[in-house]
Amino acid sequence: MTKTTIDAMVEGGAASAGPPLGPALGPLGVDIGAVIEKINEATKDYKGIKIPVKVIIEKDTKEIEIEVGSPPTSELLKKEAGIEKGRVEKDQEDVGDLTLEQVIKVAKAKKSGILGKGLKNITKEVLGSCVSIGLTCNGKSPKEVIKEINNGAHDSLFGEWWYW
Repeated sequence: MTKTTIDAMVEGGAASAGPPLGPALGPLGVDIGAVIEKINEATKDYKGIKIPVKVIIEKDTKEIEIEVGSPPTSELLKKEAGIEKGRVEKDQEDVGDLTLEQVIKVAKAKKSGILGKGLKNITKEVLGSCVSIGLTCNGKSPKEVIKEINNGAHDSLFGEWWYW
């Protein structure tokens, strides 16, 4: 059994037969419409977010398997902040503000795709992404909020989750 894997980034619930999927699937002789339908069903909970998908095709039987990855942290943050783009230039003003509760929500969503151990550490990694895309947290620099977390200022927000 020979398998072919196609990796693509698609908008949740809105994949189409256009690039990048259509041109990659066409030569493989699979029902592109059926593949797109499967992808859209599998990613419908991520509407408006770009998400990585793998389409695994068994060449002989044309059997299709879809694997949905975890959306990039930046995409989850942008959706939470209600913005389409992050900061483009390093000296550009911040593009939005999130509460620490919103950042923790993103951290919980990313727990399997981030290296940090424990919700506190994952939250600090997500705050690092906030710096990159130009988001503040509770009206402050994410770096300042990381220091506060290190000092235990927000322990009540982490509850029993902080240790996993």
